[in-house]
Amino acid sequence: MEPTPIELFITSSKRIFLEYLPNFAISLGILFIGLWLTSIITKTAKKIMIRREVEITLSTFIGNLIFWSLRILVFITVISKLGIPTTSFVAILGAAGLAIGLSLQGSLSNFAGGILIILMKPFKLGNFIEAQGVLGTVKEIKIFSTVLTSPENKEITIPNASLSNGVIINYSANGIRRVDMTIAVGYDADLQLVKSTLKNILNSIPEVLETPEPIIYINDLGPSSIEFIVRPYTKNDYILKVRSDLFEKCKMEFKKLDMDIPYPIQIEIQKQG
Repeated sequence: MEPTPIELFITSSKRIFLEYLPNFAISLGILFIGLWLTSIITKTAKKIMIRREVEITLSTFIGNLIFWSLRILVFITVISKLGIPTTSFVAILGAAGLAIGLSLQGSLSNFAGGILIILMKPFKLGNFIEAQGVLGTVKEIKIFSTVLTSPENKEITIPNASLSNGVIINYSANGIRRVDMTIAVGYDADLQLVKSTLKNILNSIPEVLETPEPIIYINDLGPSSIEFIVRPYTKNDYILKVRSDLFEKCKMEFKKLDMDIPYPIQIEIQKQG
């Protein structure tokens, strides 16, 4: 008696099931073990980077790169073990990667710039920098861009390609900054008295550093005044305070000593016809 179609289907299904069962079990084991190892390796890599004080942006990026690379490798291994051809799959991934790369050339330039900034470390979070014609405090360093907060509390986003290829002035690199100021007095003022008064004023401002020593010298003999350059040093957080205190104290002390701060003189010559 010939077997019925149902019996043939059941027999064929059993044969296929028994034939693929070992590969399926092995693939399932590879999947679970691979995902577990992926998690362990990623966490270990992140811990090593944290111990070596790698920039948080770079460590996060490398951690994600390791995580997804290992997952893709596990996925390809699993489908290969199931008997599914992977050659065409890898070729499709390569072609897709090439197409994406060509369409995102600008983004890749920003990506490369971000890696350079993270590795070379021309600045770090919290630094006050000048770049691409703008000033601001570094709020966030991303892979594709860097975010600054301007003195006016505006958020500025600069592409990393432009930032890494341009001039970067880091005002916070040394921890202290010089305050450059010009103080003008009249020609009838006693120059030595002016110098000693400026020194006393600088000594009275606690935020002014003793080392490096403040600089005071005559810079120019103007049309209506003698200009003194005053250059004290202070910590980055006290720039505006030192500048304000110096102007205020100069006005008060000069008034006590009857020394005028002259106004610019404008002379108009009218020709009579």
